[in-house]
Amino acid sequence: MRRLSPAEPLLMLATVALWLVLAMLTGALVGTVCSLFLRLLHVSEGHLYDAPWALIAALLPLAGLANGLLLHHGQRLNTTGLKDEPIAAVNEQHGRMPLAMLWIKPVAALITLGCGGSAGKEGPCSHIGAGVAAGLGQALRLNAELRKRLVACGVSAGFASVFGTPVAGAIYGVEMLAIGRIRHDFLFPGIVAGVTAFVVSRFWGVPYPEYHIGFEPTLTQWLFLKTVLIGVLCGVAASWFVEAVELVRQGFAWLGRRFTLWPPLLPLAGGMLLALLLTVLPRDFMGLSLPIMERALQGEAMPWLGFVFKIVLVALTLGSGFYGGIVTPQFVIGAVLGGAVAPLLGMHPAQGAAVGMVAVVASASNTPVAAVFMGVELFGGASTLYVAGACVSAYLMIGHRSVYPAQHLAYPKAAWFTAPADQPVGHEKVQLSYGLLRWWSEVVRPLWQRLREAARRR
Repeated sequence: MRRLSPAEPLLMLATVALWLVLAMLTGALVGTVCSLFLRLLHVSEGHLYDAPWALIAALLPLAGLANGLLLHHGQRLNTTGLKDEPIAAVNEQHGRMPLAMLWIKPVAALITLGCGGSAGKEGPCSHIGAGVAAGLGQALRLNAELRKRLVACGVSAGFASVFGTPVAGAIYGVEMLAIGRIRHDFLFPGIVAGVTAFVVSRFWGVPYPEYHIGFEPTLTQWLFLKTVLIGVLCGVAASWFVEAVELVRQGFAWLGRRFTLWPPLLPLAGGMLLALLLTVLPRDFMGLSLPIMERALQGEAMPWLGFVFKIVLVALTLGSGFYGGIVTPQFVIGAVLGGAVAPLLGMHPAQGAAVGMVAVVASASNTPVAAVFMGVELFGGASTLYVAGACVSAYLMIGHRSVYPAQHLAYPKAAWFTAPADQPVGHEKVQLSYGLLRWWSEVVRPLWQRLREAARRR
């Protein structure tokens, strides 16, 4: 065993002290700014569920146009050439972001959600967190490695501020960076920032819901397998969600190229289509859709196609060019699907909704560890074994897809696949492993041929 250097404990203590200062400062700033955003969102969102359709039909296209103008002309403020994405800031840009654009996405999200677009609230807060942290890192003239950690802190603080889950938010901000890898050196700063942002947001009066789900403290193998099955279904739903958002995004991009359309017109067209869809789809799935999610967690019966309705509305909202978060919709999709399926498996609908709610997040965002902690923080320690199997099975079922195109693939999810390390999921080349192909050619194919020949002789 290597002899302990006398300097090592002192350096570790200095590291703890350094990140207590930097992460608490980051968490306090991010919690304050996110609290302001959440207050504005609370005032503006959710008022159109019972509004006349004519008002919705007028507001959604105007909101689309406003989003398009903000995002299109806001790009002119970016003179740095940097991407305006938190994951890219950490993985590719050494903790730097175009700070002049920091306000654009939060304002666009307020317009989207206030006018009935179907999206989430955590995207703007993670963007605020990353931008505030990047600005702080530049102001303090930190080196590239410290800036990367600080931006990850900001993302964690943003998530913790939104959902009231400081530990899960901290881990989410780290785990979302890459599939199959967690940077443990990011964890302590992220947890400190997440806890600080949560405390500060609560100080500023941000309300956080409390869920009381009747999970039994003892878990049978049969019940565990039921939760795994719900996770499998949630993984399939998550893959539909990811594919739908990308398909709509590609479709609108093709329309823009084909007819040489001014970019702000695309979300305007998306708003018109959303208004038409809302003549046949329930308005429960507009905006954040938190009321229907809460009803699912209270054990109310859910429509079988409710999760499909949410997928369609979110895909059209975000794919056409509106801006908004993409995690809150995952909560709604999972809660509605889990609540609908649970009675068929002999589970209470509220249990299925709770399990499904975090399973879709584990799958679509590729964050199973954060999702398990989120389930524990939201539903109590008795839910741990329920959510664990569902989250990990859902995470595997989606394969190598992600709602975050900038997310890197560090390791394939199964030994049957191989892929170059640290490539964005939108550009990676996941292939069947050589060992699986050899097993197929040497064992399975000859056996199949012998079976066919035997069948012909008969």
